[in-house]
Amino acid sequence: MQKQLSHADARRVTNHWPLISGVGALALAVLLGALIATRNSPLSIDQLVLTDFVNIRSSFFTGAALVMNFIGGGWFGVFLVPLGGALVFLLVKRRWAALYFVSASALSAGVVQLLKVTFGRARPTEILVTADLGSFPSGHVANAATLTVVLIILLQRRWVWIIGIVYTILMILSRTYLGAHWISDTIGGALIGVGVAVILAAPFARKLSAETG
Repeated sequence: MQKQLSHADARRVTNHWPLISGVGALALAVLLGALIATRNSPLSIDQLVLTDFVNIRSSFFTGAALVMNFIGGGWFGVFLVPLGGALVFLLVKRRWAALYFVSASALSAGVVQLLKVTFGRARPTEILVTADLGSFPSGHVANAATLTVVLIILLQRRWVWIIGIVYTILMILSRTYLGAHWISDTIGGALIGVGVAVILAAPFARKLSAETG
């Protein structure tokens, strides 16, 4: 007879599931990058989506996408948002939340740069903005996904889920619209952002829980 899962075992599996999910997300991002690196041409879905976005380009959509380009990267998205968010948590006396916020943002950016160098994917030729080398993964999307998951974990509010998911989707669309990334680059970025935020939450879990308890 098969042994039933005890309450202790079930709790252990439940407690480790977020960590397993985070590692799985990072693994999928790396596998996607490796798949892309073996090809001499973009994935079919990459070219199809980019072509569709190029065909609908207009001054309105381009302006909106450039706003997303600014708030999701550069000094504003990479430095001001994480540091500003951490400062807010410090002001409300949640120092572990502040440390987690900054750490997740920094680690996510570091993983993105490591994979950019590792895979060295060329960006689309239809790009409308100036960008660094390495198309895979999208740093803007990774940053958006990291921010979303971190705030979901820290605030645990439904409106954070809604706003965060909408923000990440808009970042995915804007990066592809601008030709800064292929759609697969944005998927890789989202996986990295989610994975890093979830994995890093594990060592902070008890401290974060104590701050809100």
